[in-house]
Amino acid sequence: MASINPYIHFNGNAEEAFNFYKSVFGGEFQTVARFKDLSIPGQPISESEANKIMHISLPIGKSSMLMASDTPEFMGRHNERENRSKISISAESKEEADKLFHGLSAGGEIEMPIEESPWGSYFGMFRDKYGIEWMVDFDKRNGG
Repeated sequence: MASINPYIHFNGNAEEAFNFYKSVFGGEFQTVARFKDLSIPGQPISESEANKIMHISLPIGKSSMLMASDTPEFMGRHNERENRSKISISAESKEEADKLFHGLSAGGEIEMPIEESPWGSYFGMFRDKYGIEWMVDFDKRNGG
């Protein structure tokens, strides 16, 4: 079966954000590549961007990968207040849902506190301190 792995773009703080995500999820980065590690013909990377993240990946759980990069300045900035997508996490227990919700939402803005939902799952939504939107869910009817 196919798998879906979120890929996030940052305005220069991907490494900081991913160190934060690693502190919540645990594990080790599978890949950390910097712009200085790759030459893009016709698009030189400035010294100020050489150490920024070209690609980073953090395994989550048994089969998911959270990935990201910084966007080079020549490509413009991302609107950090966009509201087009959220990363949805399906926890394996209510305790794990609480840990992930409270860990990832630290310093962010809670949109919906984590609690029993009208549709029967334990659910909450927030925007983390990096502007990334998340949903955390535990549904005991689905085993997680």
